Amino acid sequence: MDPTAWIWIVVVIVVIALIAVLLMSSRKRREAFRQKRDEQNRQHAAEIRRKAENADLEARENEARAMHAKADAEKAQVEAARLRQEAEQRQSAAQEFRTDAEKHQYKANALDPDVDDDGNRRDDVRADAGRDDVRAADARTGERDMAARDAGSRADDVRADDARDVDAHRDADATTDATRRNTPRE
Repeated sequence: MDPTAWIWIVVVIVVIALIAVLLMSSRKRREAFRQKRDEQNRQHAAEIRRKAENADLEARENEARAMHAKADAEKAQVEAARLRQEAEQRQSAAQEFRTDAEKHQYKANALDPDVDDDGNRRDDVRADAGRDDVRAADARTGERDMAARDAGSRADDVRADDARDVDAHRDADATTDATRRNTPRE
């Protein structure tokens, strides 16, 4: 055989070997590229899963916060209703105290000689009559004075009645004496 034929056979074998090597290397490259792509896809999928888990966790936390806020709102509504009820009770109690105070003021005004029918103080009241202790002392003194005046006026009435009786006796005695004088004796 001719050396050129051998050269051609060697060249063909080398070319075939090169093609085989190229095919194998491209397959390895493709396999490596596919593995690299798969690894990147795995990492990307893991990252997406992590984000999804974080989003799910955040969603659950938001739901928990929302439920907590709702519970707080309901608790606040209950507390507000309780406070409203307590305020109404205190308002009614205050109104009762105010009504009692007005009744006592009315009774005090009715008993106080220094207050007119409209509840206004008269002008002849002393300047310090506004103090409670002075009022109490004045009331006690007034009661004693009134009792003394009543006793004194009763005594004066008795004395006046006695004086009238004495005068009447004198007049009767005088009339009797005059009658005796004017009547002839037998």
